[in-house]
Amino acid sequence: MSSTTRKELTCSQLPLAVYREVMAHLRQIEGVSVGLTDQPMDEAFDYNQSQIKSLWLQYDINLGSRNKERIEEILDYYAQRYNPWQKPD
Repeated sequence: MSSTTRKELTCSQLPLAVYREVMAHLRQIEGVSVGLTDQPMDEAFDYNQSQIKSLWLQYDINLGSRNKERIEEILDYYAQRYNPWQKPD
């Protein structure tokens, strides 16, 4: 039985469309599952904040090193253009 790694990341003020773009790029990597977590509905809507709480990705711990590098390259690309990725609160 193999184990999986799961990461949950957030990027302040990242628009929904960009989160979806990141997700689309990560889904192209074989063996990677990815999705979005919505902001809780009890919080007041703020146009300056993202509609998304976080992006999660999951993959087998034995995922090839090239695929792991590709994940980091994609995340780094968006971090450089927007804000650094962080773990959600």
